[in-house]
Amino acid sequence: MTPAQKAEALIRRYFDACNNADAVAMAACFTEDAVHYFPPGLPNNPFRGARAIADMWVWCVKTLGSRWTIERVLVAPDGREAVIEWTHWKTGIDEVLRGDEWYIFNEDVTLIEEIRAYYAAPADKSVSVNQLKDFDYAGRGYHMAPPSPPPKLD
Repeated sequence: MTPAQKAEALIRRYFDACNNADAVAMAACFTEDAVHYFPPGLPNNPFRGARAIADMWVWCVKTLGSRWTIERVLVAPDGREAVIEWTHWKTGIDEVLRGDEWYIFNEDVTLIEEIRAYYAAPADKSVSVNQLKDFDYAGRGYHMAPPSPPPKLD
């Protein structure tokens, strides 16, 4: 199995565990110090640690009737990063949320170290900058300002 295939299989195993509300199987997909980032507006965000991540999804299944589908998967050839598009079906409250997640895997592509979730709409519409809470954008080399305006065209 290639590293990219290992990464995709791990993501699918994680989603199966989520849909089965299996906290042990979910936690087994993560490093102990894994972090799952979300846009602002969720309590206890970001979730830190394999068990905290798993417990959150078990709560969602039990409370919201949550179910998830993977719509698309893109994986780097070395398997260390992947991006997926998903749908979160909240059947207990008749709500659907679509979004993407960026995955970072450990060196041998056996565990998830980090997930960054991006929603189709912001979780907190009162904020002007819709980005992940507590994610170190500057430290990771992200742009912190827009590019300069183009020169005036006559």
